[in-house]
Amino acid sequence: MDLVELLPRLHLLRFPVGQAYLWRDEAGLTLIDAGTSGSGRPIAEAVSALGHAPGDVRRIVLTHFHEDHAGGAGEFAALSGAEVLAHHLDAPFVRGELAGPPPRFEEWELPIHAEAAQHLPEGTPVPPAAVTALSDGDLLDFGGGARVLHVPGHTDGSIALFLPEEGVLFTGDTVAASPVDGTVMPGVFNLDRPRLLDSVRRLADLEPEVACFGHGAPVLGGAAATLRRAAATSHP
Repeated sequence: MDLVELLPRLHLLRFPVGQAYLWRDEAGLTLIDAGTSGSGRPIAEAVSALGHAPGDVRRIVLTHFHEDHAGGAGEFAALSGAEVLAHHLDAPFVRGELAGPPPRFEEWELPIHAEAAQHLPEGTPVPPAAVTALSDGDLLDFGGGARVLHVPGHTDGSIALFLPEEGVLFTGDTVAASPVDGTVMPGVFNLDRPRLLDSVRRLADLEPEVACFGHGAPVLGGAAATLRRAAATSHP
């Protein structure tokens, strides 16, 4: 796993599949997404490398239920005691009560999915002991007030997090950046692509300066214009 400083309060944790983000406030840390199963210990080591204890992480906010984002949440929550939060529509899947619906793949997405699946760990992730349900418009106590935005399309319960005071947006898999050339585009492997595109447009309207994606390099300046271009993209 790679640990990269993006801003003085923000670090990127890059896993073999997907990535997570760590936000630092004086009162504690917030983890946005948690990687695949097996990521709990590497996350704890990354937190320690930054001079903190795992117990300094107060919350784990999951942008959606897919394994490459939620698979490590139960492990790290057990290590740190952090609260796990997810949108109420995705929370039953994060808790392991139900199997989440599979994506509706477009033909051009199938080779991408086959490649990504080769890097997922075997076995079933350990679900968190408890998951706090979120809704659109909720405010979380980090980053000067983090606004929860319901952005369905990738999953029914996908969320983004916007920190207005910082101009920082966490998109989850609603938006992605190509690992090949960095092109920013709507996310893939979706339940409902038209709803996803509506969600991308909603995120662009927030006028973020920084956008942090679930896959691919973040945009550290002028993110709103980049998201508008992405929303106009029919496919890569």
